[in-house]
Amino acid sequence: MKSATFTVTAIFATTNAFVVQQPLSKTINAGVSVPFSSSSAASAPLVRMHMSADTDDDEIERLRSMAAKLRAEASALEAEKAKAMADAAEKAFARFDTNKDGEISLEELKAGLEKSLKIELSDKRARELMDVFDDSGDGALQPNEMVTIDRFKNKLEQLVREEKRLAAEAQKQAKLEEEQAALAEAKLAVLNEKPPTTSEKFLSILPYLFPLMDGLAYGRFLLNGDDAASNPAVVFLAVLYSLYRSIPLSGFIAFFALNFLAGTPSINRLIRYNMQQAIFIDIALFFPGLLAGLIGALNLNFPTAISELSTDAIFVSLLLVLGYCSVSSLFGATPDKLPFISQAVNDRMPTIDMFDDNGRFVPRQFREEDDGDKDKKDDK
Repeated sequence: MKSATFTVTAIFATTNAFVVQQPLSKTINAGVSVPFSSSSAASAPLVRMHMSADTDDDEIERLRSMAAKLRAEASALEAEKAKAMADAAEKAFARFDTNKDGEISLEELKAGLEKSLKIELSDKRARELMDVFDDSGDGALQPNEMVTIDRFKNKLEQLVREEKRLAAEAQKQAKLEEEQAALAEAKLAVLNEKPPTTSEKFLSILPYLFPLMDGLAYGRFLLNGDDAASNPAVVFLAVLYSLYRSIPLSGFIAFFALNFLAGTPSINRLIRYNMQQAIFIDIALFFPGLLAGLIGALNLNFPTAISELSTDAIFVSLLLVLGYCSVSSLFGATPDKLPFISQAVNDRMPTIDMFDDNGRFVPRQFREEDDGDKDKKDDK
């Protein structure tokens, strides 16, 4: 066996470069003994690193080659698929174009799909499919607009699903509207907003007896004339006033009774409205009395004629107001033309928005309190 002797020289970059040569025998390959110098042990890692880098480069190149090959195969598959779809569309076009005029009309599309898909297609659905694929908008499918039967089928199924979804939404909306209508009807049944009957018209003017009784004091000069005893109206008012005053705290009882009944939604609206308006008219009568009291407290003396005239004017104004309200009510019309007073009454009348979502009646003041509590919770 022959041996080959190699000398491996290691050069170290130090201040003074030196060379160490020392034979070292190592058998490599087919029994060949190779002497190495002692510096070869230090250079071995460098050799391995160089060999590893070469291996990594080869692996990267191999992966790149495989990726390119896969892309080429994918492109080829896509091309084959596109060609197959084009061939299928061309064959479908030939079958659908029964009159061979080079385009597919709406009737041909409908007949062709019914034959191919074994279904009965409505004119509306055929028109929808035509609109989807007719890119040119000429009302017919050209060869370049034709697609495969599968695409027609998929689009048809999509349209059916969309139609079912819309129908379900419409049914849901109809049910919701029906529930809302029933709730509104229930609210209206609780809140009596119906036109007043004849008996309700007469009942609606009774609340105005309350301000009339309290306002008779302003008519003392007119009602105490020489012929007052022979006037049936004056006699009737005198008897009624005596009965009214015979009841202890009659004014407070009448006030609270009218206020309570005016908030009862089942009573006809005209009656409730007149109850509220009678209360406000009675409150308005308080101010002339307050003014008279202040004048007396300040010892301001006015001529008797002026005092009587002003008192009579207040009473006549009261009669005119009550007359307007009574006549309007008897005709079934709401007497809502009084300045300031009617607007205040309208603000206090129960309305349909005073019902909660469950149809329960919630008075305005409680509804405002609930809204205020909700706003506070939202702020937190």
